[in-house]
Amino acid sequence: MATANGASKDVKNLDIVVIGAGMGGLACALSLAKQGFTRISVYETASNLGFVGAGIQLAPNLARILDRLGVWADIFKEAVEIRETSIREGADEHELAHVDLSDIEAKYGYPHSVGHRSSLAGQLFEGCKGEKAITFHFSTGAEEIKRWSSPPSFTAVPRNAEPYTVEADIILAADGIKSAVRTSMLKEINCDAQITDSKTAAYRIMLHRHQLEHDPELLELIDSNRVTRWIGEKRHIIAYPVSSKQIYNISSAQPDANFAEAPSVTYTTKGSKEAMLDVFHDFSPKVLRMLDLVPEGEVCEWRLRIHAPLPTWVHGEVALVGDACHPTLPHLNQGAAQAVEDAAVLGVCLAKLPSTKPEDIYKALRVYEKVRMDRAYLLVDMATQSGRALHLGEGTAKEERDKAFREAKERGGKLPDRWADADVQKMIFGTDIWKKAEDEFDELFGAVS
Repeated sequence: MATANGASKDVKNLDIVVIGAGMGGLACALSLAKQGFTRISVYETASNLGFVGAGIQLAPNLARILDRLGVWADIFKEAVEIRETSIREGADEHELAHVDLSDIEAKYGYPHSVGHRSSLAGQLFEGCKGEKAITFHFSTGAEEIKRWSSPPSFTAVPRNAEPYTVEADIILAADGIKSAVRTSMLKEINCDAQITDSKTAAYRIMLHRHQLEHDPELLELIDSNRVTRWIGEKRHIIAYPVSSKQIYNISSAQPDANFAEAPSVTYTTKGSKEAMLDVFHDFSPKVLRMLDLVPEGEVCEWRLRIHAPLPTWVHGEVALVGDACHPTLPHLNQGAAQAVEDAAVLGVCLAKLPSTKPEDIYKALRVYEKVRMDRAYLLVDMATQSGRALHLGEGTAKEERDKAFREAKERGGKLPDRWADADVQKMIFGTDIWKKAEDEFDELFGAVS
């Protein structure tokens, strides 16, 4: 470990522990390795990384970082470039807005693409496996932080062995929305930031090409380069082709009916096809034909939750990452991208450490927080607001929303669906957070007390 004056080891030889091997954890490990760190340990509760999940949007701000990490090319091979988006009334397919996205690459250096979560996570994992600096400890969870500084330590809990203590110079907690480290940190600083129930849930569905081939209208959807969103009161569906157009990915948001009695127990459950069809019973025949193709027993439902903004992501030499500190609703399609932005900034900030002194490590982690926190929470709030706008029922507010859609379609202007709005895209896609961290580190580091 580092001595009191920080002279015992080079910065790049710091012992860094990453808790969790999801998107954020894998990206953290790979970012650190690419910055030249040589001793990176990843602790993961699962016995292996058998990646599952549905589609994911690969926005330019995410692609830019993945390219620098050396994994974008293989991800893009299976991705589908999105050239347009259509926002429609769920009931009658009336198009509220149409947005041309064919110029995204020219504007931001990378196209807006969509892919499969397993491809993104899998390539991050392959990238990590190619780095000698990264060691994985599977079937080993983190039970509690025992010490926060000089050096920080935690209790590692192997699945089939006795718990043991792990010490490190830096601990990065990418342990998700149910983060045990976040809970410990908030308790330690006498703060309360409870998980907020959005009272919504999501169906996530993947239909294979052969299931759609009999229906020309559905086949057109999977053959397109389009994101389609069907909206209705308190509900919407968003869908697009992934995996070289071999899979049509469908995600929804609707009132939570299955999780209400167990608010702190579970985030996923087996859904009912009958219940799903009932939720969207008044949507168009095309949408209902699409949903009816889902095999019985393959309907899965996710609870959508966020938590109140935290006062800090850093305590001692321990920092929170990704969903552990800024979980978001999916309406802006930035969840994974924001976790990867965290990882990129952490790599930059820790690589710029002037010494291995604990106080310098703390300051560098605070710079990470300063670069990332406002942007992350702004996008969390925008996603929440966008969801509210999409789910309006009949009344004045909906009339005003639909008027805004019409004006944007006819003359340009702000879109109520914030993900599709050009100004929002410029703010999200156009920000090079890696470069921002490099440019601002020295000034921010000097200002942190």
